[in-house]
Amino acid sequence: MADGKQAVVTAAFGDFAERLDFTFSSFAQNPFLELHAFIVGDKLPEKRVPGVTYHLRTSDPSFCLLHRDMIYRRWLFIDDLDVEYALVVDNQDVLCLQPIPEIPTLLRGASFGASVEHSGGRYIPGQGYISSYINCGVTFWHLPSSRKMREDVVARGRSYFRNIDEQRSINEVIQTRYYDQMILLPCQYNYRAFLEPVRGARWPTVAHLDGVKIYHNSHCIEAAKRILPVKPLADLPDFPKDPAPLTPRQQFWRRVKERLKPHIVGVGLLRRIVSAT
Repeated sequence: MADGKQAVVTAAFGDFAERLDFTFSSFAQNPFLELHAFIVGDKLPEKRVPGVTYHLRTSDPSFCLLHRDMIYRRWLFIDDLDVEYALVVDNQDVLCLQPIPEIPTLLRGASFGASVEHSGGRYIPGQGYISSYINCGVTFWHLPSSRKMREDVVARGRSYFRNIDEQRSINEVIQTRYYDQMILLPCQYNYRAFLEPVRGARWPTVAHLDGVKIYHNSHCIEAAKRILPVKPLADLPDFPKDPAPLTPRQQFWRRVKERLKPHIVGVGLLRRIVSAT
């Protein structure tokens, strides 16, 4: 294993392997990252993206489905690379919008890093409850120190079928046994919001992607590409300056006004539905 070397890695099968230029190649803007694609199946794709190194792996039927096989084993495939750090991403809906910091900078000494999924408060076996349920479509790893936790995640997924595309095992294992080796990254490194005018029920919707490093939403990738380049940071609007200290009555109505503004995802939608009935 080469000390300090870094890679961005994806896994794919079938037709998905033929379309790695749709999002995966966007990570080539980071010169410190090698690009590697592990193809699960019996042959490499006909269409190959320049700059991407392809690796063929046979499927493991113990996962029941190719999709589950790919999702889990990609976290072990990375041990076959001559790198110390790896960013592992989904193959068709994770778009790098602007250069990212190097992986050791993001991990800050941790073994594993990821961003919290929308609606991060979840019940899980083991720990019972967590407020930081991670999305596994974008994960950062220090390979030597994370190997045991990755093996445990894959073993849990192999042992029991629950769903086709699941990320519960990685949350259950890491957030019960290894939470002190994990760092939570800002959502800008795995941004899941819908981009207007597309909306998802009880999901966040935004008007821009300024400040976002890695965008992850299959419904809006084409729209995201059309607005490139994005600004390095989003603009923060200034408040209008209060002309004088507010009276208690004015403070009350200001608080009411602010309270009625949607700020919790899903609640604003509910309020609009109620007000319309």
